[in-house]
Amino acid sequence: MTLSADCSSCFGLCCVALPFSASADFAVDKAAGTPCTNLRHDFRCGIHAQLRERGFAGCTVFDCFGAGQQVSQVTFGGRDWRQDPAAARRMFAVFPVMRQLHELLYYLTEAAALPAAAPIRERLRTALKDTERLTGTGPDELAALDVGAVRAGVNELLLRASELARAEVPGRKKNHRGADLIGAKLKGANLRGASLRGAYLIGADLRAADLRAADLIGADFRGADLRGADLTGSIFLTQAQLNAAKGDAATKLPAPLTRPAHWVSAGTSSAGSAARC
Repeated sequence: MTLSADCSSCFGLCCVALPFSASADFAVDKAAGTPCTNLRHDFRCGIHAQLRERGFAGCTVFDCFGAGQQVSQVTFGGRDWRQDPAAARRMFAVFPVMRQLHELLYYLTEAAALPAAAPIRERLRTALKDTERLTGTGPDELAALDVGAVRAGVNELLLRASELARAEVPGRKKNHRGADLIGAKLKGANLRGASLRGAYLIGADLRAADLRAADLIGADFRGADLRGADLTGSIFLTQAQLNAAKGDAATKLPAPLTRPAHWVSAGTSSAGSAARC
């Protein structure tokens, strides 16, 4: 099972099933179950190369973790919601559930690979198998699934894996779990091994900050400045979080994550960075 989005195998589910409101992230309002006006007949985005410029930055930071093609090709056997309207409502209801399951699979896969997680590796692998089994159930079972309960059980394991990994970092670690750090001045901050789980870092200045081995699961990096920051070995960081932030060639990233195309080059002035991002 792949945990990366393959839009060529999906029927544009994220562009139809999910709602969004006019804001800095989206140029217009769209109700759940209503196709985005930019969705083409081949299920591709008509403005994909200009999403940020056209006011749809929110689309560039969304990641279904492969749930789209799973629902399209496996759960519904390749049935096109346009050609099979009877299945459309069920498909749109199942997609958000599948997306959460695939996100959990992504985190569990990373946790199981952490050397420090050896004491709970078998439990992590069992959770992986159980969660993957759920993704293969039928649409009715998925729609009725208490995904919140599944998340709660998995999150307990993920938290333990994080604690084991961060315990290897010497010294006292900062705990900013769920903290409101919107616009915080954290330039050069020592956040190595810190917990930033679910922290609000919108617009935060994290230039040259040390985020090595920090737990970043669910942290909101929208507009955060990561230029020159070191995220080597950070835990549970996703590509979508990076896509939401600002950075440059000096930002150090953990493999296999990649530098977003909109990030500026090292050496670009702060004024230039603000104008381009």
